[in-house]
Amino acid sequence: MTSSAGHNVTAPALGDLLHLEKRAFSALTAQALGFTIVNETSVLGRYRQATFFAAGTTGALSLVAASGLVSVSNDTPYAVWITQFAKTIADQPASQQLEIGSAASDHVEGWQEWLPEHLLACNIYGTDGKRVGLALYGRDGSWHESEVGLFERIHDTYGYCLQALDRTPRPWKSFVARVMQRRSVVTIAIVSALALLIPVRLSAIAPAEVVALSAVAIAAPQEGVVGAFHVQPNSPVKAGDRLFSLDDRGLESRRAVAARALQTARADSLLAEQRAFDDAKSKGDLAAAQGRVKEKEAELEMIDGTLERVTVRAPADGIIIFGDANDWLGRPVQTGERIMQLADPRNAGVMVWLPVADAINLEPGAPMRLFLHTQPLSPLSASLLETSYQAVQSPAGVSSYRVRGRFEQQTATTRIGLRGTARVSGEWTVLGYYLLRRPIAAAREWTGL
Repeated sequence: MTSSAGHNVTAPALGDLLHLEKRAFSALTAQALGFTIVNETSVLGRYRQATFFAAGTTGALSLVAASGLVSVSNDTPYAVWITQFAKTIADQPASQQLEIGSAASDHVEGWQEWLPEHLLACNIYGTDGKRVGLALYGRDGSWHESEVGLFERIHDTYGYCLQALDRTPRPWKSFVARVMQRRSVVTIAIVSALALLIPVRLSAIAPAEVVALSAVAIAAPQEGVVGAFHVQPNSPVKAGDRLFSLDDRGLESRRAVAARALQTARADSLLAEQRAFDDAKSKGDLAAAQGRVKEKEAELEMIDGTLERVTVRAPADGIIIFGDANDWLGRPVQTGERIMQLADPRNAGVMVWLPVADAINLEPGAPMRLFLHTQPLSPLSASLLETSYQAVQSPAGVSSYRVRGRFEQQTATTRIGLRGTARVSGEWTVLGYYLLRRPIAAAREWTGL
C-alpha cells in the first residue's frame, strides 16, 4: 500500500494505520471520532497538541475536540482564537504545513501563545469531495513527507467515517422508522382507536358516611342550661325513654315558692269563708280570697308543666345521634335549638362529600358503591337520591357537594356513623373522553380557552 504522497509505507506504520482505521470505524458519534483523531493519530507521527473541527451544513467550522481533554468549551480564550484561526485555512489542498514565520501579522501573537512552531493542517473530505472537517497538529519540529502521506491517508478514512456518522439517524428516529415499518403498528393503532370508543360511565370517588335518611330532630323545649344526658351517643332507645334534661334547680325553687303561696292563699280563703257566716259584709272578701287561690293553683300548674318539659323523651324507637355529651353539659340553649337526632336504623343511607374539582353530572337513580373502612372488600350498593344545589365545606375542609343515596338493601353492616369511600357513577361516555377529561379541564383552566 502507498500513501497519497507516493511514499512507501513500512510494515510497522501499516499496522498502526490499520489499527487506527479500525478505531475510527468503531466510533459511534462525531465526538468519539474526534477524540480518536486528536489523541490516537499520534501513532503515525508524534505531535504536541491537536485540535479537530467539524464543518456544519454551511461549511462553518466548530471546535469538537482537543488533545488531552475529555470535552471542550467553545467560549474559552484558546477555543475562540483557534476557531478563528482555523477559519483562515483554505479547504484545499488536503494538507498544509504551516509555520509561525508565514503566519499573518494578526495571528502571530496568538500563535506564539497557543501553538508550537510547526503546524500540519489536514482537511477532511467526504466521499463527495466536500470538506466535512479540519484537524490541526502542532509540534516543535518540522514534518516529514512520509508522515504527511500517512496523515493524508488516515484522514481519508476519517472523512468517510465522519460523513457516515452525520448520515446515521438518531436512535429515536431509527426506532420510530423500524416500528413504522412493521405492520403490527397499524393493528395497534386501530385497536387503540377502537378501545378509546368503549362506552364507560363517568365516575368520581369521594369520602362518604352512613347517615339516617329521615332523622327526627330533638330540640330544646325551652330556654335553659343542659343539665344531664340519660343516653349515650349512637345508642338504641325506645319510645318514652328519657334522653336529656335541662337544669331544673331554678324551677324547683319557683315551684316551692308557688306551693307555699298556694297554701297561704287557701288558708286566707278558709278564714274569709268563716267570717262570711258571721258578717254579710265579708262575703266580698271571700270572693277575692277564692280568686287568689285559683291564681296560685294556675301558677303552680304552669310550673309543674314546665318541669315536665325539662326532661325530653324519645318520641319513637330508633338510634339517638349526637356528639360528645361533655360539649353540651352546662351549655345554655335556646328554645328549638337542635341537640340530637333520632334515626331509624332501618332507613339508613349514604352521604357523599363530592369535591367541586371532581364534580360530574348526576341524575337521581345513578348507581353508587360504598367501600366502608371496616369492610373494604364488601362494597354496598346504593342509588342516588339527591345532590345539593350549592357547595358547602365538608368535614375535611374541602368545598364539596352533598350527595345522598339510599341503600338497595339494608343490612347489619349499614350502621349509622360508619365511614368509607364511595364511587358515584354519572352519565355514559367513551373511554377516550374519560381518560382525557381531567387533562382537557386542566389545559382549559391554564390557557383560559
